[in-house]
Amino acid sequence: MRFDNAFIPGPLLWSSPFIRWQGATADLSSLDLAVQVTQDALRARGFDTTEVAQLVYGTTVPQAGSFYAAPLVAARMGLAGVGGPTIAQACATSVACIAQAAAATQLAGGETQLVVTADRISNGPLLVYPRSGGMGGSPQTEHWVLDSFAADPWTGESMLCTAEATAQDGGFTREQCDELTLLRYSQYQQALQDDRKIQREYLQPIVVKQRKAVRQLDADEGITPCTLEGLRALKPAQAGGVTTPGSQTHPADGAAGLVVTSRDKARSLARDRGVVQLLAAGFARAEKGRMPKAPALAAQKALAAAGRTVRDLQVVVTHNPFAVNDLWFSRALDFPLERMNPLGCSLVYGHPQGPTGMRGVVELVHALRMRGGGLGLFTGCAAGDMGAALLVSVE
Repeated sequence: MRFDNAFIPGPLLWSSPFIRWQGATADLSSLDLAVQVTQDALRARGFDTTEVAQLVYGTTVPQAGSFYAAPLVAARMGLAGVGGPTIAQACATSVACIAQAAAATQLAGGETQLVVTADRISNGPLLVYPRSGGMGGSPQTEHWVLDSFAADPWTGESMLCTAEATAQDGGFTREQCDELTLLRYSQYQQALQDDRKIQREYLQPIVVKQRKAVRQLDADEGITPCTLEGLRALKPAQAGGVTTPGSQTHPADGAAGLVVTSRDKARSLARDRGVVQLLAAGFARAEKGRMPKAPALAAQKALAAAGRTVRDLQVVVTHNPFAVNDLWFSRALDFPLERMNPLGCSLVYGHPQGPTGMRGVVELVHALRMRGGGLGLFTGCAAGDMGAALLVSVE
């Protein structure tokens, strides 16, 4: 999927901090979170919302009112005349939303698209499905979050099983997973230097209204400190496996977004911050029960659509719920592990699903800016052995 006239104005991309589930945002609806973070981000960046022709909303966990999600978020932001689609594709939601916005911008002659993603993994809903054939009409129930984490209904296996199967295919060891986890944690720590100067450029605080006070969350919460000794002391999540609680991500809550428009409009909105060109997106599905392999396949599709190769890339950012993901990607595409995720990644700061990829794209853009521009790739896996990738160029 190639794009020819889809651009992000330099300042107009952001993410909230990610808050470990059942933490400070456990009772905050993701719809409320989406509205508050997006409004504050746009206001801080001086963006005139009358420019918005469509709002694309990405989310994966239903909240009260989700039936009306995209138009409801737009209306609550004061965009009563704006509508748009709501997209849910598990952890690939952000790339799917950006691709939708890029295509809409091109097809609509350069109209400006606002992309908003938000999820609250905390306190996931319990769904009740009526069954007239059940004994006494007893219903079927599903915990949207916990049951989905527990097993893919097609394979009958958990996502953790896909990591272990991929590790076995690749011959990856427990030691490799622990060492990569420590590398990713060290990279995240580097992004916190100088009082989090880099993060403050793109992290938009979350405001939580409590009974007697208002709390502002301006940094990630729930990060687990890592040492090699500590990682090696952890027990495998599965007997005989290579993945531990340290080398896999944790669920979280958060929101993130950006603006997509035409080249000329992006340049007028960018002021002196340059623009980001969306070049291509790729979606792929790995073999059954091998989810961590899918990001490499999606990346190859995105690169091929844009007529580029992995040798053209300056930076790669991944959604890596398991350390195994990056080990497989590095081997499959012959890309150095050290040039991936320079500002952190979901393995360390958590995974709220819908906005996870969006934060990855935001950090990819900032990492490229720090290098003076260039070509970068975001890629990540998603439930159902899926992968999604986005190729961008930063002026």
